[in-house]
Amino acid sequence: MFKFFKKKKKIKANLHSVTIPDQGWIRVSEDKEAIRWVNQQQSALIVLHFFDKDPDLPTAQDLDYLKKFYRNIAAASNGGTIETDIIHVHNIPCVKTIIKIPQQETGMAYIASITIPFENCSYVVKIQANEIGITGMRDALILDRLHKAGEVEMDEETMKNWFEDPYDPDFKEGTLMNKSELEKYDHEFPEHPLSIARSLIRSIAATIIFKKEIKELPSFKK
Repeated sequence: MFKFFKKKKKIKANLHSVTIPDQGWIRVSEDKEAIRWVNQQQSALIVLHFFDKDPDLPTAQDLDYLKKFYRNIAAASNGGTIETDIIHVHNIPCVKTIIKIPQQETGMAYIASITIPFENCSYVVKIQANEIGITGMRDALILDRLHKAGEVEMDEETMKNWFEDPYDPDFKEGTLMNKSELEKYDHEFPEHPLSIARSLIRSIAATIIFKKEIKELPSFKK
């Protein structure tokens, strides 16, 4: 006697097919496309996005193109690039970016993200950490140090060797990265929003979990 078994229905990838580690933050909202957490003490936000459509990412292979692409996006909002890189998460090529955008009144908003692209969908982990209260302390302390060391020159109107795009010294649009925003200074300012965003995105990249259905998705070819 033959026994017939129903074939198991293939699970379609969805928002919950990717899990990021619990940071102990407050979950403030969830829908089919995103989960959002906040840390009010740090004025920071984590969002896990799911886009059930073809990615609008131009490439996950050509790093030079990506640097130009995100540099122009940041500059269009009067911001600047801090980092653009291609990383591998569970052997999948992903795009990591950190940009800064000036806030309306004072200080910067730092936005770190990892885009995880597939042929017909994508996931984005985004962290936004804003400067609040007294701003510019990190900048002022490092500027003073580098000026005294002769690494930055200042007069009443200009500063030399302070502002610079990390990948193109000839690019002058938007709000350029400054020397205090280099990663080597993060340990001196662990509560600075850039330090928080950079540390969190690095931790999430190392600990993010993919469910089985993710491994069955067609890869992003560009």
